[in-house]
Amino acid sequence: MWPLFTLNRPLIWLGMLGLAALPWAGGVGSRLTAMLLLGLGIWDAWRASRQEHARRALGEQVMLASEDGIMICDARHRILTVNPAFTQITGYSLKEVRGQDPSMLSAGRHDKAFYDRYWQSLNSLGKWEGEIWNQRKQGDQYPEWLRMQAYQEDGGKVKHYVGLFTDISRHKAREQDMQRIGFEDPLTGLPNRRRLHELLGSRLRHLRAGEGLDMALIDIDGFKSINDAMGVEAGDRLLARFGQRLARYVAGGVVGRLGGDEFMVIRTTTFDDHDAWVAELSDHLTAPFEQEGQSLRLGLTVGSCRAPDDGRDSSSLFQRLESALYSAKRHGRNHHQRFQPALDQPGDRQLELVNDLRAALAHGGQLELHYQTQHSLKDGSLVGMEALLRWRHPRLGMVSPGDFIPLAERHGLMTPLGGWVIEQAINQLSHWQQAGLPVVPVWVNISALQLIQGDLESRLAACLARYQVPTSLLGLELTESVLLDERAGDVYPRMTSLREKGHQIAIDDFGTGYSSLSYLKRLPIDKLKLDRAFVRALPDDKADAAIVCAVLAMAEGLLLRVVAEGIETPAQRDFLRDQGCPEVQGFLFSRPVPASEIEARLSGRNSTSSAGNMASLPV
Repeated sequence: MWPLFTLNRPLIWLGMLGLAALPWAGGVGSRLTAMLLLGLGIWDAWRASRQEHARRALGEQVMLASEDGIMICDARHRILTVNPAFTQITGYSLKEVRGQDPSMLSAGRHDKAFYDRYWQSLNSLGKWEGEIWNQRKQGDQYPEWLRMQAYQEDGGKVKHYVGLFTDISRHKAREQDMQRIGFEDPLTGLPNRRRLHELLGSRLRHLRAGEGLDMALIDIDGFKSINDAMGVEAGDRLLARFGQRLARYVAGGVVGRLGGDEFMVIRTTTFDDHDAWVAELSDHLTAPFEQEGQSLRLGLTVGSCRAPDDGRDSSSLFQRLESALYSAKRHGRNHHQRFQPALDQPGDRQLELVNDLRAALAHGGQLELHYQTQHSLKDGSLVGMEALLRWRHPRLGMVSPGDFIPLAERHGLMTPLGGWVIEQAINQLSHWQQAGLPVVPVWVNISALQLIQGDLESRLAACLARYQVPTSLLGLELTESVLLDERAGDVYPRMTSLREKGHQIAIDDFGTGYSSLSYLKRLPIDKLKLDRAFVRALPDDKADAAIVCAVLAMAEGLLLRVVAEGIETPAQRDFLRDQGCPEVQGFLFSRPVPASEIEARLSGRNSTSSAGNMASLPV
């Protein structure tokens, strides 16, 4: 019987015709013609056989070389043959699976509805493609991407099924890794900010009657100093242990890391004990950690809120948590602040205030600099002034810096605000110089974001040159928190550069930082501003008195000047003078006042506005 491939080959048909005609050919010519046709048919049949053999050999090579598993089944869906990749993926040899139904590989993860859809597609469309879970001979389950194709005879009856499949377990593992990266903090394994938003939203949706959510945003005080002292690896281990301790304490709640040294806690509760819960949480977390043979106790600043009292959606609650944390930081370290409506404007008021601040920066006229004088305790003479930003809102009146500075920090306005302060202070110095008035250094505050920006030095130099003001007349105040802010990078070379250009540099709020004394020997500074927290209870508080005396003695040894802030009573002034404090600043001498009033004082004219006792002191 002639193979099927001969049916569409004309030369073979001619050869068959020649073979049939050969016995009946009468003459020599007829016989030769019949033999020629028979020869052509035999040659074409031989060539077709070689081609078919080559095709089959190529197909076998493809099956052998393919990295995809291949199985060929008959019409009853019984396995006829498989390739080596099939054996490598499943662990089964051809001998073990021949004659078997491919369902022997099933992992049992799919229900009847899945296989109904599979057969419906295969029978109606002749193909099916998708992800399916199978099981290896060794018993472990794996996902594969399967492409099943039905091959029919001319009559339309299915003769074979061919399946090609790829082991996608590595791909699935990469997908899971990417998902884990997207939703999990890599250091601690805790949910990250994105995942916390989702978890908070889920908990809010599933709150029952009488239930509430307590939330706390926890910041580890001065963690940069811990990294500097112990090394980054030790710091990372400490963060991981901190996260573990936090997760164990609030088992059943949600614990996540927002980044850096900020952690978040959420608990569902029926108790109205929010403040007590935060206090217990803080006590538990501040218990000492044993790290590399040392006992380390962490300070924590906590902002907290409660749902639904303080909000019903995750975005608002996150924003209010951050508002509470910023407020807590303004009160100093190791402090807890629960969200209050005063920290956030009702409805869209906060956003409105931010937009108003942007407009005030763009158009001018609302922002003002007030100046608070600094005096020598030796004779009361004026030795300097601090420039303080004020906002005179056209509708709200004077807006407290405590309200708009945190907003500026959160919404990226600190750099333009800081630049505005610098330019206005230098412009005012230039005006006083041109008026022939006695001029003393003016000190401006520098934020971490201005240092991060990277072009502070060039901006200062350009502005001073434009207004022709000596560099020595513009002092720069940096808080300890700025020096410890990881975002600002290494500030020491930049401080050295600024000082070499002629700027005086002061450390503001001295004594409230994490490791104030450790960096004084290295810092290129001229002055320390003793924080008002140590001055407020003088001279009665013995502890504060001892701290002040120690700071003054240390500063004298390091050849640094000291300015004590917050002087409000003669008793405070007299104590500081007796202890050798050289300079002071506070309401006893002058409240912060507009430039016009300072100008009146410098020109020897009296002012009727309230300026404390400044009028009675030499200026």
